[in-house]
Amino acid sequence: MTDLSSSQAMPQMRPRARLITRQFALVWALTFVTFFAAFQLFPTVPLRLRDLGASLAESGRFMSLFTAGSALGALFTGPLGDRLGHRRLVIASALLYAAFLGAYALMPVRWGFYLLAFPHGIVWSGLLTATMASLAHVLPEDRRADGLSLYGLASPGGVIVGPLLGLWIHQTWGFAPIGWYLAGLFLLLGALGTTLPVDHPHGRAEGFRPPGPEVFAPSFVLFCVALGYGALGTYTAQEALALGMPVPSAFLSCMAVGMVLMRVAMLRRGFGKHPIRKLPAMLVGAFVGLALLAALPGGTPRHIVSALIYGAGYSMLHTLINAKLLESVDPKRRGAAFGTLLFAFDAGIGLGSFSLGWTIGHYGFRTGWALGALAMLVALPVALKLRRD
Repeated sequence: MTDLSSSQAMPQMRPRARLITRQFALVWALTFVTFFAAFQLFPTVPLRLRDLGASLAESGRFMSLFTAGSALGALFTGPLGDRLGHRRLVIASALLYAAFLGAYALMPVRWGFYLLAFPHGIVWSGLLTATMASLAHVLPEDRRADGLSLYGLASPGGVIVGPLLGLWIHQTWGFAPIGWYLAGLFLLLGALGTTLPVDHPHGRAEGFRPPGPEVFAPSFVLFCVALGYGALGTYTAQEALALGMPVPSAFLSCMAVGMVLMRVAMLRRGFGKHPIRKLPAMLVGAFVGLALLAALPGGTPRHIVSALIYGAGYSMLHTLINAKLLESVDPKRRGAAFGTLLFAFDAGIGLGSFSLGWTIGHYGFRTGWALGALAMLVALPVALKLRRD
């Protein structure tokens, strides 16, 4: 009987798949540019509406209509990407997005913004669901949580600098230059989309089937979180201006910094075999941040501290839930699953922007922040159940 060599006797360790590839970098860049542009638009459109005669409460209607279009559109654009191909949907959505931005730059009346907001939101949903589904084609299966965390740096990276630049341009030259230059940026986004990996659409045989039950609990968690999140983009800058804060974008930029710091920490620490187990802790962190925004005294320090804590908790909610869906959803239905998730999130943003905007307009900013924090507590039992499952 012959002895086996050590290389034969010992089990071979598979090398870890390479995470950062050219295709992954491209999807990352697409997401960064999308949020960099969007978070110049979201804080400045309400200011433009105020210039055109809108009240404080009314200035949140654009975001409500935009996210209503995104929420309803996601139910169709997600399956549409599965059928026609996610790369095609990215390109078409980016070009249409550029057309809407050019129209905003020319718009002289506020009702025109409200008229365009809903279809603009539908296009936004197509861009987000198709980009997220494209990510599934470029992530190695054994490193999805790590890849999603690294990918998750793209959106807060855009949020850090987007509001700063957008508000500075608005205060210096007005709103129209923002619309024109962002339109050009989305034309570039459409061109970049042509270099995405070719995906294989699943055709008419798949149809528009409803999502599976595994999507509903994660969607409910994001809906509750979005109720508070929906008012932040519209009203934190307006509260800062009302208080005379030197940097109106302090909350949004510091929120993004908190998101980046948490993601970097999690990349170093790792997620373990079951990333979803960290969901309740992250939800509590986001709740604490928003509660501090409602309760702490002062202006700039309050915005900075609460934003850092809120951003740290909020940033991982999407990553953990997306990782769960990538594991549990049929690959042929990923676009539909992410569309349902986006529907729940944007429905929460739209409802939160409208209802908390009304609350802020009648009872003040702090009351609105407190209600947004309470909404997250409603999701905690569901997050705990997801953790146990």
